[in-house]
Amino acid sequence: MADGAEDIVSRRTRGLDRAFEILEFLRIKRQPMRPNEIAVEIGAPRSSVYELVNLLLRHGMLDYQGGDGRVFLGRKLYFLGTAHAEQFDLMRESEDVLAHLAEETRETAQMCLLEGHKYTVAMMREGSRAFRISSNIGELVPIPWTASGRLLLAHLTDEEIVAFIPEEDFMLPNGQRLDPSRFIAEVRQAALDGYFTFNSEVANFTHCFAVPVRQSDGQCVATLCLVAPKEDGLRHWRTHLDSLLGAARALSEKLGYNGRREDTRRVK
Repeated sequence: MADGAEDIVSRRTRGLDRAFEILEFLRIKRQPMRPNEIAVEIGAPRSSVYELVNLLLRHGMLDYQGGDGRVFLGRKLYFLGTAHAEQFDLMRESEDVLAHLAEETRETAQMCLLEGHKYTVAMMREGSRAFRISSNIGELVPIPWTASGRLLLAHLTDEEIVAFIPEEDFMLPNGQRLDPSRFIAEVRQAALDGYFTFNSEVANFTHCFAVPVRQSDGQCVATLCLVAPKEDGLRHWRTHLDSLLGAARALSEKLGYNGRREDTRRVK
């Protein structure tokens, strides 16, 4: 009897894991797909995917889109996300901060996070200039390609950083490989400086600024970023950085950070 009960719990757990995998897969693909296509892409039995898709449809977590059996993330997820944002201080507080940064600098302002082993833009406010730079919110990007990546991993040891980042993610968009030791050195220097800026590895006409947002124990849990045309970013480098640092400091204080130095657990 006990073995039977454990087997039921195990099957339900596997089904729940698979349901989350379907939702995450569609989030990353960002397009409606048929259940059989989803099954092939995630390497799951068609029968179980069809069963779970029907379950998610009944609960509003998926909706039909396109009229040919394709499904995509449901509207109920939007309401769940809204409820989360209302209660999660970082998301709620960041909205006004980004609006102020975009107005003050006229550049695109972003709040960025780690998502699994990748980087993503969680919130964004475009600047007022005629030439605008924007990113896809929620798109997953290799950490070494980003200015924020040098700050978001500062709490890890050297060995943990290498283990955390997929080996293929050290290959930059230009086809060159970033030496992990160089990346780690930049992480350590960014932790000391309290910011990181560089000409973007993804869009070679932009200059990216990133500063840490810290939780109460000092760990960087997010970054505030500005993305500017390269020449303008370099011309206004000091004023843009000062604006970011001030905004991040105020946001960190609202999350309980009192200004003490963070423990980066650096391995020498």
